[in-house]
Amino acid sequence: MWDFRIGQSLGLMAKTLPFILFRLAVYFGVALAYVLMTGVGAGVGWGIGGFGDEGFRAASTFWGGVAGFGIIGVVMYVLREYLLYMVKAGHIAVLVELLDGQSLPQGRSQIQHATASVKERFGQASALFAVDQLIKGVLRVLTGLVRGIFGLLPIPGARQFLRLLQMFLRIAVGFIDEVILAYSFRTRADNPWGASRDGLVLYGQNLKPMFKNAAWLALIVYGLSFVIFLIMLAPAALVAYLIPGGWSATGVVVALLFAWSVKVAVLEPFAITCMMQAYFKTIEGQTPDPEWEAKLDGLSAKFRTLKGKASEAGAAGHGSETQGAQPSR
Repeated sequence: MWDFRIGQSLGLMAKTLPFILFRLAVYFGVALAYVLMTGVGAGVGWGIGGFGDEGFRAASTFWGGVAGFGIIGVVMYVLREYLLYMVKAGHIAVLVELLDGQSLPQGRSQIQHATASVKERFGQASALFAVDQLIKGVLRVLTGLVRGIFGLLPIPGARQFLRLLQMFLRIAVGFIDEVILAYSFRTRADNPWGASRDGLVLYGQNLKPMFKNAAWLALIVYGLSFVIFLIMLAPAALVAYLIPGGWSATGVVVALLFAWSVKVAVLEPFAITCMMQAYFKTIEGQTPDPEWEAKLDGLSAKFRTLKGKASEAGAAGHGSETQGAQPSR
C-alpha cells in the first residue's frame, strides 16, 4: 500500500522530542505573533475609527488588522532562511542519523548536535537556502510535467481529478525537497550541490512509487490538519472576541494559524520522516540514471544551475586537495 511504517515514524518523532518541542515553541510563537500584531493593528485602527462614524470605525479596524498581519508576514519572509537552517534542516539531520541506527545526545544537546551537523554540511544559512530553492524549482518542473500529462487525458471529471492531484502534488513538492536534503546528510557529502543533483535524479527515476506515497501522505496530513483546525476553533473564537470590534471571520483566521503551527511543528516532520523512509527504501542499491539526468537537464534551468554549482564546488574541492598534496620545498 505504501513504503513507510507509521509506527517507526512515530517512534522517531518520540526520540527527537526536544526538536518537536523546539519546533512547537518556534511555530506557536510565530502564530502568536500574527495574532498579537493583528490585534494591535486592529486596536490602533479601532482607536483611529473613533474620529468617524461606525462605518469608518469598522473599516479602520479592519485595515489596521490587515496592516498588523502584513507586518508580521514581512518579518517571517525575512526569517525564512533561519527557520529552514535552525529548525527544519537540524531536525532532518537527527532523523537521518536515527534512521541509520545511530545514537543521539539527549535534551538540548540534541539541538546543538543537529546545528553542528548542518554547519558541517552547508556552512551558512544562505548556502542551505540557495540549495533548497534550486531543489524546489526542479521539483516544480517535475510535478508540472505530471499535472500537464493528466490534464491532456480525456478523463471524465478531469477538473475535479486535477484538484485532487494538485493536493497530493503539494505534498510531493512540499516535503521531498527536505528529503533531498536528508539524502545529502545521509551520504555525508562534502559537496551538497552534487548530492542534491544526485538525489533529484534518483527521485526522478522513481517518480511513480514516490507519488504513490505522496498521495497517501496527502490524505493523512490533510485529514489530520482538518481535525486540528476544528479543535482550534474554540480557543480561536475566544481570541476573536477579545480583539476590538471582533469580526466573525477572525476566529477562523486564528484557528487556521494555530492549526498551521501544529501542522508544521508536528505533522510536517512526521510526513518528512515517512517520505524519507519511502525514498531511502526505493532508491536502495540504485545509482543516478544518466538518461534521467539528461531529461532534467533539458527540462529545468534550475537543475542546470544546480549542476553548475556542483561542478564548481567539486573543482574547488579538488583544487584544494591538490594544493594540499604538493610537496613542500
